[in-house]
Amino acid sequence: MNTPRPSKTPNLRRLCGLALTGLLLVAGCSSLPPKTADIPDGQTGTVTVSGAAGQVSAVAERKALQGLVNEGKKDLVIHHLKTLTASGDADLYRGNRTRLLIDGPATFGAMKAAIAQARGRVLLLSYIVEDQGVAAEVADLLIARAAQGVTVAMIYDAVGSITTPDAFFKRLVDGGVSVCAFNPINPTKRPGYWGLTHRDHRKLLVVDDEVAFTGGINISRVYGSSSFGRRGKPRDRADDDDGWRDTQIELRGPVAPALAQVFEATWEEQGCKGSLGQKATSKAAGEPGQRVVKVLASDPRDKENRIYSALLAAVDAAQVDVRFTMAYFAPGTDFVNALRNAATRGVAVELVLPGRSDSSLAFHAGRSYYDDLLSSGVRIYEMEHALMHAKTAVIDGVFSTVGSSNLDWLSFVANSELNVIVLGDDFGGEMNALFERDRAASKPITLEAWRRRGLNNRAMETLSRIVERFL
Repeated sequence: MNTPRPSKTPNLRRLCGLALTGLLLVAGCSSLPPKTADIPDGQTGTVTVSGAAGQVSAVAERKALQGLVNEGKKDLVIHHLKTLTASGDADLYRGNRTRLLIDGPATFGAMKAAIAQARGRVLLLSYIVEDQGVAAEVADLLIARAAQGVTVAMIYDAVGSITTPDAFFKRLVDGGVSVCAFNPINPTKRPGYWGLTHRDHRKLLVVDDEVAFTGGINISRVYGSSSFGRRGKPRDRADDDDGWRDTQIELRGPVAPALAQVFEATWEEQGCKGSLGQKATSKAAGEPGQRVVKVLASDPRDKENRIYSALLAAVDAAQVDVRFTMAYFAPGTDFVNALRNAATRGVAVELVLPGRSDSSLAFHAGRSYYDDLLSSGVRIYEMEHALMHAKTAVIDGVFSTVGSSNLDWLSFVANSELNVIVLGDDFGGEMNALFERDRAASKPITLEAWRRRGLNNRAMETLSRIVERFL
């Protein structure tokens, strides 16, 4: 069994002892939302559908939902639509085009192309913004667009980007980019906006309110190369500082302005300075695609975590298969039991998880659940050729999600996170194909082999489970 080796990139996400002390305080008053089964029968919502011109008519709404059904798996689509409304309204956006972007080169190529074509404004939010490699290229491009009269604004997390020199951000500001640190570490930097344990872990780029990108990819050098070779095969074991395996999604259509609103709300709530400008006049009329998308933005101050609730409800409702590809897997007993229960009732539950990690405690906390999961029929695969950092799921082939949220307590109760849900069999097929590619590149973990692991690993799992709520 391989022991995860430390990354050359500082483990900013965890902050080790610095954040642990604060999280001890947070955990005492933070809790996860109730399981779907605990929600009263009468607490249900409605489905509303919006397009390029806002909320659509009842006729157009039925047409959009019928389009989902026509893709295939009619009963499963209807089943998961009902599940989405089990605890509230399902606000959906129709008429979108989506594209899965695998690893850094594809993602940054698409993002830079979009920025280069910006006419009105560019909004960029990232947990980590570095000053070298692709980050420097993005910075140069942002400054160039600002010089051409495009409004450019950036939000970075003050903890996630703690090692990035102030001079990097000053150069952006001097170049006409409005820059704002989320919850600065120094409380005097922007008085009234401080919270060490509340981090913004989201990754979001919106250009002209027409195209948006979100997922797990930071503005970081670790994404300098692909985790797969030219023929789609895994590369030789990559260094932890390069070739991370991650997923981003590009969205064009009515959901893009909704994602822009997530940025705008954060900018205003944080008291950031500078105008966000206006979107450019649209170059093309109509809606660019057929995808139906839901936006899930979570904040630790919310009454309940919307992403956790949606994922837990979808697992509880699963009828055919549940497939998660997850960077940090330490979701707590309720979520693990939901996965076990699904497998016990005949659902094929499969997890692609890291075979090594930049957070040893989080890595072993997840592994502490392996025996229970494997003995219930859950199939687990560990990726070792690259550092797994994706946060995706596809359930019953019709409920797919890509985003920034891990299945761990930091994502559930301490971070602001952002996921999108894409409904339908067509996109679900793309997600299943990607999952199968990752699965083929990963090592299966069997119950028999797992029970032969050494005492050192067992001891780490016990320790990590104890501090799971703080990881």
